[in-house]
Amino acid sequence: MIDLKTLPERLLLGPGPSNAHPRVLEAMSQPLLGHLDPQFISLLDEVKESLRHVFGTQNAFTLPLSATGSSGMEACLVNLLEPGDTVLVGVNGVFGGRMCEVASRAGANVERVEAEWGRPLDIDAMIEAIGRVRPAVVSFVHAETSTGVLQSVPEIAAAAREAGSLVVLDCVTSLGGIPVELDAWGVDAAYSGTQKCLSCPPSLSPVSFSERALDRVRARTRPVQSWYLDVSLLAGYYEGEKRVYHHTAPISSVYALHAGLSLVEEEGMAAREARHREAAAALIEGVEPLGFKPLVDEAHRLPMLTSLLLPDNVLARDEAALRGRLLNEHGIEVGAGLGALAGKIWRVGLMGENARVENVERLIAALREELAA
Repeated sequence: MIDLKTLPERLLLGPGPSNAHPRVLEAMSQPLLGHLDPQFISLLDEVKESLRHVFGTQNAFTLPLSATGSSGMEACLVNLLEPGDTVLVGVNGVFGGRMCEVASRAGANVERVEAEWGRPLDIDAMIEAIGRVRPAVVSFVHAETSTGVLQSVPEIAAAAREAGSLVVLDCVTSLGGIPVELDAWGVDAAYSGTQKCLSCPPSLSPVSFSERALDRVRARTRPVQSWYLDVSLLAGYYEGEKRVYHHTAPISSVYALHAGLSLVEEEGMAAREARHREAAAALIEGVEPLGFKPLVDEAHRLPMLTSLLLPDNVLARDEAALRGRLLNEHGIEVGAGLGALAGKIWRVGLMGENARVENVERLIAALREELAA
């Protein structure tokens, strides 16, 4: 049996999880409370209010789901879609494709607007498809974790709302690293995860539903297919003077998120964004002499996750073995490419606590050593 005290310290520079802030880890060590304890409910309410700030919304239904980020995707789609509804999904990476899979399993008719991996969705193509299809829901990714592409939101959201469609946005990699403005953009439902820019362990999925989205849920003709993720049931636990048991919340994870959100508020989003951009710029400058080049054009590049095209001297070797040496010899994790980009790129995450130039310098020093060997 593995002794937990012997687990190695890793610098997690992959697509997630990122390293947790010491205050987050300390919060997780605090005594457990019951999930209906008044003290815990008060703390949960503070988390909800902090999430409103970081999501850029006044939505009352903003809360941490007791599951990882993929549950947020599923919650948004299965609550807002009924069998036979049409959903338009922008797909330019793994997670747009996953939206299609979730929606299809919910019985929806899925229309896709495709873009090349590593490039943003074509806004004009999305607007044209929205006007032609008139879908119940338009869904796309703000920060595509599989490619490192940042998507502009307002134009697509405005076209969707004009067509009477609800807008669902994936903010898993963006939340807490760059500004998210759900209300200003006109987004109806959004979801994220705690293990990236919020520097908490994976276990919770922050979500936010507008009143417009909740009206759609109330008007459903059949129950939501997921009992666990039914927002009308979750409201009984997360809202109101008297809370009703729905499930046992992960107490220590909520403590962690409380601490992580406090750190975001203390630093301020402008400073936090600047720190992420500084680290990303240092990474691209530092790896260029080693032959690595960014996959994504600068105008559409995420600062918290950079996809690097592998140089010929790495492609000629076993890139997985090189990543293994970074992990085992230097204690640094970087992420592999997915799908069509597998074996062609690395995904380097500089998220939350890890978005610091000193971490970039440590990675570049390790790369120099390994490539010279």
